[in-house]
Amino acid sequence: MKVIRVVAIALTIGIGAGSTALADGFKDCTKLDKASWKPASEAEAKAKALGYEVRRSKIEGSCYEVYGVKEGKLYELFYSPEDLSLKHTIAK
Repeated sequence: MKVIRVVAIALTIGIGAGSTALADGFKDCTKLDKASWKPASEAEAKAKALGYEVRRSKIEGSCYEVYGVKEGKLYELFYSPEDLSLKHTIAK
């Protein structure tokens, strides 16, 4: 009986951790090595051109993640460092 309970708890923890990772953001933008990436400042410039007030940016997985505010709302924009195409947007 204890074995079943331990397995059930382990599965529950595993499922919870997986869904947290998926909810965190978009992380797969390119397979290109980092030495070939365009500068993050160019991703920020693209976000500014779309009307976002850029707060900060960082590397998330193989994406540039740019945090910006537009019309009072916070957004996360995920750009491919390969060609700076916008891959995903999350409104917070």
